[in-house]
Amino acid sequence: MDIHSDSYKVAALEDQRDAIEVIRSAEASIESLTGSPVTLIAYEKSGGTES
Repeated sequence: MDIHSDSYKVAALEDQRDAIEVIRSAEASIESLTGSPVTLIAYEKSGGTES
């Protein structure tokens, strides 16, 4: 899958330990349900107009 968008950018969560833990927990839960490891990626809206 190849996703390109000018509307979103990867969220900078380096200093957001709680948010990172939520994502890691969700990844583990999804892996438990599906039997396959997953990686969740956090995006945030880029500046500019709403779509």
